[in-house]
Order: sequence, then structure tokens, then C-alpha cells
Amino acid sequence: MMRKAALLVFIAALVPQVATAYVLRRSSIPEAYWGTWAPADTTCKDADESITLVLSAQAYVSSATSCAVEYVSETPSPKGPTYSAHLLCSNPTGEVQKKTSTDLIIRPGDANQIYVGPDFSSLKPYRRCSAGGPSRQRHWPLPLSL
Repeated sequence: MMRKAALLVFIAALVPQVATAYVLRRSSIPEAYWGTWAPADTTCKDADESITLVLSAQAYVSSATSCAVEYVSETPSPKGPTYSAHLLCSNPTGEVQKKTSTDLIIRPGDANQIYVGPDFSSLKPYRRCSAGGPSRQRHWPLPLSL
């Protein structure tokens, strides 16, 4: 009876740690997402700076804000990893403003498309206009020959 109780206590202590072990913490936005992105319903040549966003290893820049990446959490999902970037932001116009903390979710879409937003209910599709890193391509495993 004591062994069962000890085993249950051990399992109860271990389960919360196992449940969170799949989230990886990174120091930057993955290189596959670097570059300039425009809303998916516009063409890149028609998109001006007021609607595009720029992602790099350590920054997120839009017409409304300029943010430094503090850290990025990576969580696996069926369509590829979902990233949540924790950002420290300021106004890009140079006005004196207190820096604010915010989160930005980045999810993969089709080739050269991502979904971006502050939370899952407000994700919007964006298409790549220029790359700051290699374009994202899906890599499927090759069949093994015996």
C-alpha cells in the first residue's frame, strides 16, 4: 500500500513537468521567418510600408511599433511549430514613450505564408515579399530503401 502511495506521489510530481517539456525557449525568431511580409490579400508590389511587417532574429517592426525580441517559445503543432515571441516595444516615430511588453504569435501557413497576431483569435495571413533568410520549404522524409 505504501509503495502505491509513493508511486502516485512521484507520478503527480512528474506529470506537470512532462506536460510543459515540449515547449522550447529560443533567443530569437527562426531564420525561416526573417524578411518583409505583406497581408495575404495584397500583392507585395502594392503593399506600402504602412501595412507590411518586418521580422528579423531580434526584431519585429511595423508602421505602428518597433519591438525587440526578448525570447521566443516554440510549441509543436500538426502544421509545424507555432512560435510566441515575447517582445519589448516602442513607438517607431521617436516620440518619448514607455516601452511595453507584448506577445506575437507566428504560425506557418502554405509555402511563403504565415499567420501573425497578438493572440490565436486575431491571427491574420501574411505572404513573404522579401526574404531575410531562406524561404521556408516543407521537407518530407524520403522513403528508405532496403
